[in-house]
Amino acid sequence: MTDETRLQQALEMIDRANLADPNQELVEGEALPREYAYSLHMTRWLFALEPAPSERMQIACRAQHIERWTMPRSDYGEGRQNYYQWRQACGRMHGRRAAEIMAQCGYPPEECERVALILTKRKLREDEDTQLLEDVACMVFLERYFADFFDEKPDYDKEKWLRIVRRTWGKMTPRGHEAALKLAGNLPGHLQALLQEALAE
Repeated sequence: MTDETRLQQALEMIDRANLADPNQELVEGEALPREYAYSLHMTRWLFALEPAPSERMQIACRAQHIERWTMPRSDYGEGRQNYYQWRQACGRMHGRRAAEIMAQCGYPPEECERVALILTKRKLREDEDTQLLEDVACMVFLERYFADFFDEKPDYDKEKWLRIVRRTWGKMTPRGHEAALKLAGNLPGHLQALLQEALAE
């Protein structure tokens, strides 16, 4: 099997897994399984930020939320600590599933383990691949989900939103910052103002 065929097979297996998501998201008027749609957003932003990404990064971005609906947030209880436990558990699960698929497609164990590590984000700020994954995920959030998330949380006060924006910004590289500032002009006015205030200090 060639590298190109191996990569295509892995991406198709990830897509098949995510196409089983019972939840849906509208993308240009078409209802798609939510995590499948998310994976396509991740792939699109990966190539926007890195025109020639490695195979491992193409797989990691496509598998960023693989089968996430099988691990509901509600299983972990309320509160920030439980939220982070859920996020960590999701990262481990996504890494394990991606590694399993890669092994089935003939990738060597070290590459499977590498992608599993990237998806746990344990090496954020230390590892270039992990940081690229985070930049891509932040861009997808800003473009596709920030506005809805804002509307879903009317109980959050302004200070909390400023902390969320600053925390997201702090996870990104200068390359991510540049892309985010270009994207900001497409955000609703109240979110543009929030972004400007958060970054002014």
